Amino acid sequence: MSDATMIARIEGRAGRLTFNRESALNALDHDMALAIEAALDAWRNDAAVDLIIIDARGDRAFCAGGDIAAVYRAGIAGDYAPGRDFWRDEYRMNAKIAEYPKPIVAFMQGFVMGGGVGVGGHASHRIVGESTQVSMPESGIGLIPDVGGTLLLARAPGHVGEYLGLTGTRMGAADALYAGFADLFVPETEWEAAKARLIETGKIDTLPDARTPPEHGTLERLRPEIDRIFWSDDLDAIMAALETSGSEFTTRTLKTMYRNSPLSMAATLRLVRMTRAKPTIRAALEHEFRFTWRAAELGDFLEGVRAQIIDKDRNPHWKHTLTNLPEAEVIQMLEPLGPDWAIWEETP
Repeated sequence: MSDATMIARIEGRAGRLTFNRESALNALDHDMALAIEAALDAWRNDAAVDLIIIDARGDRAFCAGGDIAAVYRAGIAGDYAPGRDFWRDEYRMNAKIAEYPKPIVAFMQGFVMGGGVGVGGHASHRIVGESTQVSMPESGIGLIPDVGGTLLLARAPGHVGEYLGLTGTRMGAADALYAGFADLFVPETEWEAAKARLIETGKIDTLPDARTPPEHGTLERLRPEIDRIFWSDDLDAIMAALETSGSEFTTRTLKTMYRNSPLSMAATLRLVRMTRAKPTIRAALEHEFRFTWRAAELGDFLEGVRAQIIDKDRNPHWKHTLTNLPEAEVIQMLEPLGPDWAIWEETP
């Protein structure tokens, strides 16, 4: 195996991309995002490549998110360009996965979070197994569900997307299938054989038939309560409905949401609705980039990363509370960006 953090090669009829940062839970950094994009560009018109396989080394994670340490270090020094450059290039790669003309098969074990959803979640064939845990927990670090995550959330049944985006709740295989973050459950003991068939034949129809995950999910059962509470486009109304319900589910949900950034949650709620009104990958990424472009300079991102990842005191001091969040600041975070910060140069 190569010592590259993202291994790109052709095997048989398949282009292969493998996350190779097992000790870092395969966290995606800027160079890895660029490597994925370069490989996809190279294989797009290569007649020797019939399909793409994306997988990861190690049992614990497909990709547990974006590697934002460099973005944090630059941000606290007042340099916001590295973060903006990373997100722009990452989002361009996310769109290429979603729009790719050849089948892309993602085998997603363990943690699939944030940036990992941006890679695997937009593949044409998304495989999950017994260990899979999918989530978009960005509101807990002062960000928003990005990498095209708002498109997946907008497409989820009812208002399950709003619930997942505001809470960062983890989904096992059954819930990931129900919410539309995955397509096929295959026991992980069968993954290598499935990959071998794809590599040998280049035929997507060699994938195994769908199976039923061994563990039941909870989202379908909870959906009536989720829809009753998360239908509102107002964060205060959602919090009030949670406060008055008193069920075990709402008590647990309140505890989670009180830990998250109010600014991020309010923006997430709006972003899911914005993308639902225009449900394309490029619209989702353009909307998300409005927030992430400003996240370090104007948002809660640096404080969230400090509390959750750097100091790990789990005690972030957000700019606002749920009761004093200015509407003007939410609007400011989602204002359109100028043409100098377009994600792509070509016309969609």
